[in-house]
Amino acid sequence: MALIINDRIWGGIVMTAEHTLPDILWMLICAALVMLMQGGFCCLETGMARSKNSINVAIKNIIDFCIAAAVFWVLGFGLMFGASSSGFFGTTHFLLGRESGPWLLGFFLFQMVFCGTATTIISGAVAERMRFRSYLVISFLVSGIIYPIFGHWVWAGAEQGIVAGWLGQLGFVDFAGSTVVHSVGGWVALAAVLILGPRHGRFADKELPMHGHNLPMAALGLMLLWFGWFGFNGGSTLGVSDSIPLILLNTNLAAAFGGIASLAIVWNVERRPDVAPTINGCVAGLVAITASCHIVEPAAAVVIGTVGGVVCTLASYLLIRLRIDDAIGAFPAHTCAGVWGTLAVAVFGDLHAFAEGTTRWQQFLIQSE
Repeated sequence: MALIINDRIWGGIVMTAEHTLPDILWMLICAALVMLMQGGFCCLETGMARSKNSINVAIKNIIDFCIAAAVFWVLGFGLMFGASSSGFFGTTHFLLGRESGPWLLGFFLFQMVFCGTATTIISGAVAERMRFRSYLVISFLVSGIIYPIFGHWVWAGAEQGIVAGWLGQLGFVDFAGSTVVHSVGGWVALAAVLILGPRHGRFADKELPMHGHNLPMAALGLMLLWFGWFGFNGGSTLGVSDSIPLILLNTNLAAAFGGIASLAIVWNVERRPDVAPTINGCVAGLVAITASCHIVEPAAAVVIGTVGGVVCTLASYLLIRLRIDDAIGAFPAHTCAGVWGTLAVAVFGDLHAFAEGTTRWQQFLIQSE
């Protein structure tokens, strides 16, 4: 059912038959699911932190979403989805109001919760070391500038069904944000932990583990993230589509096999199962499949998720070897798995999803940009 026929105007914008009430409703439901991921991150990160720092981690998660919601409305959405200036940043759509119409407002809400996700990745990595005031500055910069501008390069014009960003025009494919959301947040997290250094006593005389105080809560956080990810990937169709069941199946399979792969490695190395690496393996599987969940077969999703879990676990061991203290493994799970997932688009994606005449090797080079 069309929301408004072509000769009727809502808030000054002519709505076409392409913008239907079911499409907007699907986006809004998925936006709510993605917002639930904020609670998942809060549970996971506070559970992985030591008890004396859990309150500080919790308020960072709360304020992340507050800042993302405010700054993305004032500045970020316009930079990300406004009229493009040479494919680098947007120049319109700041301070959206009622006159923007139901479609654009719904699209804004869906994209705003993505912004919150990218920002909150950082809070777990820097847990137990950063002053709250300093963290607010990082949250503002990521929500208002870093994430929106990079997002413009890839997703600009998505609300109109066009490609306006310079990276998107090259043919870069990132369906729901393996790079745009997760790698961006993870790279900022790595930069922050390199500047801050390790927690006191983490690498004093030997590799001293600092276990989270509530791993059952962290496990609950994972399940909330997993559930919310169905909205993260499924909602990126921006409407009701027959591709949604495949997207959700691929998402679920990648998460499951990512967890299994991480558990297998850790069990073999440590001679015992360990819940924290298994949690991160599941997250890594979710991150890895996010770029290509709409254009790969379920068997490929299994491979992508499995490799994502392996990459995450090996990267975690490498960080310890390099004495880099990422408190919850944000960089391995989000950046490393995100990079793999972005490259996997070229390896496993349907060739029909690439620009006409593009080979897998050519697409691989584009994905590597």
